[in-house]
Amino acid sequence: MTISDVIGVMQAAMVAALKLSAPILIASVAVGLIVSIFQAATQIHEQSLAFVPKLVAIAAVLVIFGPWMMETMNDFVEYIFQMIIKMN
Repeated sequence: MTISDVIGVMQAAMVAALKLSAPILIASVAVGLIVSIFQAATQIHEQSLAFVPKLVAIAAVLVIFGPWMMETMNDFVEYIFQMIIKMN
């Protein structure tokens, strides 16, 4: 395995990690921003008020994007197995 192959595997791993984490992070940040604006407007500063909507949003994102995330992981694993086959 050459250096370029190793760099290719690392690049594919980073892209897969970014693809998988982006929907969850974007939903969490968006819900957190909305809850923070609501808390600032109403002057309610309860920590659990921010936690529950984020949890619900993350669960919804996992339900909606779950098949796509699984397909992305499947593609990455197939790529890794193809690289293992090439080594022989």
